[in-house]
Amino acid sequence: MPGSVSQYVLKVSSRCDLFCDHCYVYQHADQSWRDKPKALDQARARQAAIRIAEHAGIHRLSEVHVVLHGGEPLLLGPDGLRGILRSLRTLIEPVTRLDLRIHTNGVLLDETLCELFNEYAVQVGVSLDGDRTANDRHRRFADGRSSHEQVLRALALLRKREYRHLYAGILCTVDLENDPIAVYDALLAQAPPRVDLLLPHATWDEPPPRPPGLAAPYAAWLGKIHDRWAADGSPVPIRLFDSLLAAWEGGRSGTEAAGLDPVDLLVIETDGTWEQADSLKTAFDGAPATGFNIWSHSVDEAAGHPGVAARRRGLAGLCPACRRCPLVRACGGGLYAHRYKSGNEFDNPSVYCDDLKVLIPRITARSKAAPAVNGHGRRPSAGHFLNDAAFDRLAAGPGDRAAMASLADAHWSVNRALVAAVASRLGEIRGDLRRAADEGWKLLSWLDAEQPAAVREVLTYPYVQAWATRCLRRARGTAFDLDCAHLAGLAAAAAWRAGIETELPLPVREGMICLPTVGALAVDASAGRTSPVHVSPSGLSFRHATGAWQTVRGVIAAGMSFTVEDVDPFRDCQAWAPTGRLSPAAWTAWRQALTAAARQLTAELPAYASVIGAGLRSVVPMRAGPAGNRRSGTARHAFGALALTLPDDVDTLSVLLVHEMQHVKLTALGDMFDLFDNADHRRFPVAWRADPRPLEGLLHGTYAHLAIAELWRARAGKEPAGAARRHFLRYRCWVEEAIDVLLNAGTLTPDGERFVNGMRSTAETWADGAVNS
Repeated sequence: MPGSVSQYVLKVSSRCDLFCDHCYVYQHADQSWRDKPKALDQARARQAAIRIAEHAGIHRLSEVHVVLHGGEPLLLGPDGLRGILRSLRTLIEPVTRLDLRIHTNGVLLDETLCELFNEYAVQVGVSLDGDRTANDRHRRFADGRSSHEQVLRALALLRKREYRHLYAGILCTVDLENDPIAVYDALLAQAPPRVDLLLPHATWDEPPPRPPGLAAPYAAWLGKIHDRWAADGSPVPIRLFDSLLAAWEGGRSGTEAAGLDPVDLLVIETDGTWEQADSLKTAFDGAPATGFNIWSHSVDEAAGHPGVAARRRGLAGLCPACRRCPLVRACGGGLYAHRYKSGNEFDNPSVYCDDLKVLIPRITARSKAAPAVNGHGRRPSAGHFLNDAAFDRLAAGPGDRAAMASLADAHWSVNRALVAAVASRLGEIRGDLRRAADEGWKLLSWLDAEQPAAVREVLTYPYVQAWATRCLRRARGTAFDLDCAHLAGLAAAAAWRAGIETELPLPVREGMICLPTVGALAVDASAGRTSPVHVSPSGLSFRHATGAWQTVRGVIAAGMSFTVEDVDPFRDCQAWAPTGRLSPAAWTAWRQALTAAARQLTAELPAYASVIGAGLRSVVPMRAGPAGNRRSGTARHAFGALALTLPDDVDTLSVLLVHEMQHVKLTALGDMFDLFDNADHRRFPVAWRADPRPLEGLLHGTYAHLAIAELWRARAGKEPAGAARRHFLRYRCWVEEAIDVLLNAGTLTPDGERFVNGMRSTAETWADGAVNS
């Protein structure tokens, strides 16, 4: 008797409302859809259910999986689908557990269908190829219109709390013309519970597109996503990566595209015929056919077809080259359809063999133990590492966006741990603030599992670490209670970003309630210590509001996007006091000045401007000193933020932005690397201050002035004999002298020496006072 079958694809529609030019059903070799009924009728649906139940009973299967597929299955509408779902549930479930799913392009998904799927416990998977540019490259209507907006609307519906449990994930087809990181970001923005990245179906007769001269372009494309995904802490399962790793480690891959597990899948077409895997449609016309149908043939008979049996033979069923390959236990020879070549049919390696040979070692490296501290003294930060190239780019001055992202990833992990540590102290809170904190933590925990992108957006806001650190340092008492209850504000902000409807009490602080990253509102005295907020996709509503909503305002200019934070209660983490809420006139002045500075930096110092754009999340307006003196600074526990008083001219503001972001980068780097011996308490004279500086202050000042020198050097290139040149020469002198002091101090670690030598390499390009032409 053939092996059992537990997975079925039920074709309920043979037509589609989109005209995707990469679709294997309509655009590839097999064109049998043209002769199939447009829809599966109720009689065939019932007979299919009978056959599946019969097989499950004979083989005593504990569970079967059925996916409703097409074409586009939603073309049947609620009534047509209801009859099919009823047959499947009523006939199969008395015999075995039924996992029921549907895969759709999302265009027609609405609340009526979601209610139907909720009634019959149907998980919904949606196809999306990335951002609008990526998705519209192939997934369009026949008249060329985009489907992107409709798909996003469907995904937003699935993210609603009442339907979130139906959300199965996103399927994305790889296209080398799309930017892989942009695709990754676009997919994660939809908070999917799982992502499938599919290599486009191809054969040796019809190979996939490859740029000239590149042997493994698909491995390179997927590898970029893998590395970013791994650095992010694998925030969502990506089946291709997880399956290859699982197979490599001896487990089940869970997919026919990886590993050597026997394939136990059959397709039922709209005419009731049994077929092999859909992917075979890419091989040749008639490739999936078995000649069997649900009326005359059982599942066992269909599973005994030679084509189905060939995919159950494991290693013995592969070509000699695959059997000899050390990577075969991971790839399993690749997807069966991708091995096809006229003449010897499927007795070949995958057409993606070269890519798999590059990709698999990259992925399976995850199964090895984490690297120990190496000769440079590297130490991990919450499981994150900065490679040597990124370290050197930061040492040279600007770094790059990837290095900045690595620093941000490390801080994300730290913030998660800090927030969890705060939550561990909730038992110390008293009264209604305890309820607010408890509800906030429960909601935040749920959102972290269901809407991780929204939680990350809130918890990486710079003042979250400042808040958490303050909570953990406080003793029990009223101030501690109020601070910890801020968890509710974080949860409400994440819920708002995720489009989730909820209501919870927020703590009242000095007559205000705050949703970090979102805004704040004054409430009346009757609110007490907490006041409820109702969050929904349509907005926020408050019970005790007394004033206008104060939104968190921001600046978007020249590739930079950051808030100008004047409402968050934990922004007060600098050495000096922040302003209150900016007046409309003051806000206009700040917005115009910061916009002009961003544009100026992009023109004058593009490498630094790009990194500032990647790392700057917030600017805090500060009060001027008693004598009206201008101030600027950063806080160790507010990564991505800087604080300043607004100078009178844009040139100075540009200098301040560059200067303070150097401190932000170096502070983050210092959290990941030991750059000097902390036991060295000596102080060193510096040219830029009257008071001697400790070694850390000397290092920070040198790194900041390195960037300022670069800025004045760029400006001097436009006016070689002007004041900009004099500024450049002064900063160059400061940097060169400080580098010598640092290298001769004798207490830099090997990493510290490498970092300072990186700065020196940049300074050496300034020889003889040369400036950019």
